[in-house]
Amino acid sequence: MEWLVHSSNSEREGMMMTAISINKESLSESMQEANSPVENTKKVIEITTIATDKAKAGYKPVDSTPSKFSVQSKAFLQWLIPPVLGLLLLVGIWAMIAKFTAGFPGPASTLKAAVMLFSDPFYSNGPNDQGIGWNILASLERVGLGFGMAALIGIPLGFMIGRFEFLSRMTAPVISLLRPVSPLAWLPIGLLVFKAADPASIWVIFISAIWPMIINTAVGVSKVPQDYMNVAKVLNLSEWKIVTKILFPSVLPYMMTGVRLSIGVAWLVIVAAEMLTGGVGIGFWVWDEWNNLNVEHIIIAIFVVGIVGLLLEQALILIAKKFSYE
Repeated sequence: MEWLVHSSNSEREGMMMTAISINKESLSESMQEANSPVENTKKVIEITTIATDKAKAGYKPVDSTPSKFSVQSKAFLQWLIPPVLGLLLLVGIWAMIAKFTAGFPGPASTLKAAVMLFSDPFYSNGPNDQGIGWNILASLERVGLGFGMAALIGIPLGFMIGRFEFLSRMTAPVISLLRPVSPLAWLPIGLLVFKAADPASIWVIFISAIWPMIINTAVGVSKVPQDYMNVAKVLNLSEWKIVTKILFPSVLPYMMTGVRLSIGVAWLVIVAAEMLTGGVGIGFWVWDEWNNLNVEHIIIAIFVVGIVGLLLEQALILIAKKFSYE
C-alpha cells in the first residue's frame, strides 16, 4: 500500500510538472503582452487552470483492486487450512501414542489395513463373516427404521405439546422422567417384549431418538409470536391452516435442530446396541474384531462410524436449507 501511495503521489507531481513545462512558453508570451500586473496574474491563473485540466484528462490511475480469482483463492485457503491442520495434529498425536504404546497400531499400518479391507467390502462367507459394507448397510437400515418411527411420532407430538398448554403440563413429568434414562437400559425391555435382537435394537434407537424431536418441536411452537395466533383467530383459520401456514414455517428451524440431534443419537446408540445383540452390523463387527485382537480394524471402524455420522448430519443440513422459509 505504501508503494501505491508513493507511486500515485509521484504521478501527480509528474502531471503538474508536465502541465507547467508545456505551458512555459505560452505563459511568458502572455505576460509580455499584458499591460499591468493584474492582467499578468489573471493570465497566469487562466493558463495554469487550462494546463492542469488537460493533464488530468490524460492521467489514468493504477487499478489496485484484487482480481476475482485471487479473492476466491484466498477464501478457499482460509476455509481449507484450519481443518487440514486439525487432522494433521490428530494424526501426529495418534502416531506418538502408537510409538510409546506396545500393540497399538500407528497411522501407516492402519492405512495399509484399510486399503486391504475396502478392496472387497461386500464379501460374504456366511451370516457371521461378512464384509464391512454389509455391516454398515445393516446398521443404517436399523437406524433408518428406528429414526423414521421416532420422527413420525415425535414431531406431531411436539406440535401438539407446544400448541396446547394442558397437554404440555400433562406430558412434562413423563418426558422429564424418561429422557435421562440411558439408551442401553431400554435394551432388555426390547428383548423381553419383541423376543428378537433386531426389533430390540430398533426399539432402542426409537426411544433414544424421539426425545430431541419432541422437545425441540414443542419449544419452537411455543416461541411462535402470539400476534400470529391472534391474526389466525381473527381470520377464523382452521387448525390445519394454522399448522401448515403459521406454525410449520416458524417451527422448521427448531424441528430440524431436533432431527439433527436425533440422528446423531441414533447412530451413536446403534453401535453399542449391536455390540450386545450380535448379528450383522457395524457394532457387532467392532466387537468381533476385538475378540480377534485386530486393533487396526477397530480404529478403521471408529473412522467409518464418524464419517457416516458426519455425512448423515450434512445431508440433513442440506435438506433444512432446501426447505428453509428465510
